[in-house]
Amino acid sequence: MFWLVLIFFLVGAGGGAATVFVAYTEKRKKLDQQRRQQEEQAKGIRDSSQWVTDRKKELEQAAQHLAAKHEEFQRRAIAYGELQDENGILKRDLQNVDVNLRKLRLDRELQRRRQDEIDQRTRELGSRYFKDNIKWISTALSANNYAACKKRLLEVIERCRSIGYEVSPEEEASLLADLKTEFEKNVRAEFEREEQARIRAQIREQQKLQREVDRELKRLELERAAIQAALEKALAEAEDKHSEEIEQLRTRLTEAEEKSRRAISQAQLTKAGYVYVISNIGSFGEGVFKIGMTRRLEPHDRVRELSSASVPFPFDVHMMVSCDDAPTLENALHRALHKTRLNRMKPRKEFFKADIQAIRQVVEKHHGQVEYVVDPEAIEYRQSIEMSEEDAQYVEDVYASLEEEVEPVEDDV
Repeated sequence: MFWLVLIFFLVGAGGGAATVFVAYTEKRKKLDQQRRQQEEQAKGIRDSSQWVTDRKKELEQAAQHLAAKHEEFQRRAIAYGELQDENGILKRDLQNVDVNLRKLRLDRELQRRRQDEIDQRTRELGSRYFKDNIKWISTALSANNYAACKKRLLEVIERCRSIGYEVSPEEEASLLADLKTEFEKNVRAEFEREEQARIRAQIREQQKLQREVDRELKRLELERAAIQAALEKALAEAEDKHSEEIEQLRTRLTEAEEKSRRAISQAQLTKAGYVYVISNIGSFGEGVFKIGMTRRLEPHDRVRELSSASVPFPFDVHMMVSCDDAPTLENALHRALHKTRLNRMKPRKEFFKADIQAIRQVVEKHHGQVEYVVDPEAIEYRQSIEMSEEDAQYVEDVYASLEEEVEPVEDDV
């Protein structure tokens, strides 16, 4: 029984304890939940306080900014009276600006008119200058100065453009074309004049050649007659016996007759002659050659003519080519050496800056092997530069003494 009571007591005590424990646990849970709520409320209060503090700071900053703006506005605020005064000043300034603008417009209009007058005068003067120079260039143009006239024309056009007188590219091209056309006319006229002079010179040359041939034939005829007479006398004295003298006379007679035939044949050939290559280093320098032709029976007579008083020293002969068609060989040489001409404005001039070997090659190409001299003697020139002052004075004195003995004549050279 005791044990039963004890068990019941223990059971009851355990149940009560369990109940108490359960109640305590529930109570504790509620307390913990309340504590968490309080903490959350406290946190919310703190956050609200912080938000309020932040808003307060923002409001303070906004208030300070507003106060600064207000202060700035107060500083910038202008009284109505001041605005009226300023407005009056602005109106006067605008009136002054309007007056100045009107004056500037009038000044600009006057300046424009003056500029138009200046432009008009410039065009008139430019046109007159341009036309006068074009006329002068057209008058001055000849067969020898195309390059100089073209340069002058381009300079005139450039000057006109620099002063405001416009010359269009089309007009410039037209003027250059007209210049070329006029130059070609002048060249053609000059060529015709030179051709006429050449024909007259050729006629004179042929007449001179004919006279030379006649003289040579007359001399050969006299020589042949003399030889014939001597031969007949020798035959008569020898009484039909052969002798060495008779054979020599017969040989000389045959040679004289052959010379007469050659002279007659030379006169009958209209293109036969000599092409000569000569130089004059004392007058024209090294490497300058004159290439021409002559139909003289004695071609060196032509070289001596060229070595007249018109040049200080005589010419030296490098080649003297005898051929049946001298004009063709001369023309071939001139064409082959065209780019080496000294006078590019007068292609008919016969002076060339060339090499003697190049000239030889052209001659051999069109004629065959030829004898030539590379280095000219230039005797008078070399003696002149090597002569001492004493010797030069002596030669001058000798000529002076001779001139005193001879009556002076007018020099036509």
